[in-house]
Amino acid sequence: MNRGKLITFEGGDGSGKTTQLSLTVDALKAQGKDVLQTFEPGDSPLGKELRHLLLSGEYIPAAQTELLLFLADRAQHVQTVIRPALDAGKWVVCDRYTDSTLAYQLAGRKLEDNQQLRDMLKWAECGVSPDMTIWLDLSVQDAALRMASRQTGGEVANRLDNEKTAFHQSVYQAFDNIQRENTERVKRINAKQGIQAVQIDIQALLQNL
Repeated sequence: MNRGKLITFEGGDGSGKTTQLSLTVDALKAQGKDVLQTFEPGDSPLGKELRHLLLSGEYIPAAQTELLLFLADRAQHVQTVIRPALDAGKWVVCDRYTDSTLAYQLAGRKLEDNQQLRDMLKWAECGVSPDMTIWLDLSVQDAALRMASRQTGGEVANRLDNEKTAFHQSVYQAFDNIQRENTERVKRINAKQGIQAVQIDIQALLQNL
């Protein structure tokens, strides 16, 4: 059996990742593909506990602690969820992966971006890298407007959502840099478009896989 494909979705909060990921999964299934939809952090039994520690706000981890918890979640996720699905020939569509850790924890938290930390990020992938990454590019200002609208509608923000504008600006700049450094893998999508227009662009990219 051929190994499956790993597609990751990245972007700031409010960029439409959840909506576009779900539409993409539906489209792939309609094409007859066996698809696993998953997310980080938290989509494993151990990961659920780590997600609570990371996002609930009950505890405020030091920047280094936060990074290590995200890496622990990823290693568990890969070994127990992603790799078995890929080995079974499934297409895995994941909401966030290593690029998010690089953007949020290294850039957002101002941790030193050195080779040692880059090696740790790679090590936590346990040998599983994305075949394609979709970056939904939306400015910090536009994302903030969307998030405010959602919270007015009753959606509850998590601890990272509530970070200051400067934090989210650092995250955005990091995603921009990641895309420029990895143009073959990371594909930029204008997330300010309407939902259907964004999905059309995503489907065009997936044809290359």
